[in-house]
Amino acid sequence: MPRATSERFSRAHQPSVKKAEAKSSNSMTNPLFNTARFGQHILKNTATAQKIVDAANLKPTDKVLEVGPGTGNLTVKILEKAKHVTAVEMDPRMAAEVIKRVQGTPEQHKLEVMIGDAIKVDFPYFEVCISNTPYQISSPLTFRLLSHRPLFRVAILMFQREFAQRLIARPGTALWSRLSANVQLYSKVDNIINVSRNDFRPPPKVESSVIRLVPIDPPPPVKFEEFDGMNRIIFSRPNKTIRGNFQAQGVMKMLEQNRRTWHAAQELMIDDTPINIIVDKVLEEVEFTETRASKMDVDDLLKLLAAFHEAGIHFS
Repeated sequence: MPRATSERFSRAHQPSVKKAEAKSSNSMTNPLFNTARFGQHILKNTATAQKIVDAANLKPTDKVLEVGPGTGNLTVKILEKAKHVTAVEMDPRMAAEVIKRVQGTPEQHKLEVMIGDAIKVDFPYFEVCISNTPYQISSPLTFRLLSHRPLFRVAILMFQREFAQRLIARPGTALWSRLSANVQLYSKVDNIINVSRNDFRPPPKVESSVIRLVPIDPPPPVKFEEFDGMNRIIFSRPNKTIRGNFQAQGVMKMLEQNRRTWHAAQELMIDDTPINIIVDKVLEEVEFTETRASKMDVDDLLKLLAAFHEAGIHFS
């Protein structure tokens, strides 16, 4: 039989039971499973499921991580092509349904089901990740995958369309954001297909898209907390000048504290030059004083971060 392992059960992504019970009896729910508890929508369109699996270009030797298998509509198609599948599912009843679907088939020994929160469980080794992602864990799952080692080959991920569009956005477009820059620092990402809300049971209120995420190998030698810390400042108002964002309340105080902490840790002397003077000098040297984050690509952001580090300014 396929193995089911149980991690510590977490209700981190569950809405209140009382709130769920208070909903109208005629609301859209899955008649077999309380999918609303976990923010899940079961993919029912078999043609769409096949397109998702095909996009992964699976090899017979691949070990696959599937997040949110639901009742197994994607799982059974993945098992036809891969060597092994580890499916991570929050709902024990859905996990049981996935196992039941492959019992007595040649694929039953290729499946392991882990019951638990995909943001917290320990992932096994895998080359490919495929996920019909519960929307509320889209961002934490994305960054957990990007920080996973060893690097996987590719991830095929279903997201709410607006979130997917932000992942693939380019500099100078309306959706280019801190999220876009942070993800594209570590990966190449593109849109594969758009998915209608009617392909799900129950149908979500929004449309969905499937994206392909390929980690950059080797990853850039940049500390994520530093890159994200700087982006948090300059993307707070992406259409304002970089200098203007650094002048926001509390920013200079935070940078001065970071500067003193970093110099102390390195056992270096610190001069008395005001932090705002140092920041202005850095921006002038790299010619980004009047630039806006909405127009800066990843290379621009890395150039700016390196200049700040050279001046002894850090963001984490």
